[in-house]
Amino acid sequence: MRLTSRQRDALMNLAQKRDGAPVAFINIGDALTLTQLGLARRTHQGWVITDEGTALLAAAEVKPAPGGTIAPFPTGPGKAS
Repeated sequence: MRLTSRQRDALMNLAQKRDGAPVAFINIGDALTLTQLGLARRTHQGWVITDEGTALLAAAEVKPAPGGTIAPFPTGPGKAS
């Protein structure tokens, strides 16, 4: 199964969320597509990764980056702090 980079990132964010890490928002369009593919589902607590989604990440050897995928805003001269 091939996912777009955005869908893959959303799936990795859901894996991090499951593991208790803080994650960026999940794009609803990507989450809906993952749900249609059986890789995620919607609960009262938000979007969650399914066993199928976890297996796909493991099979592709795609691992979430340590510490989440939230990038800090640039700072320094001429940058917003």
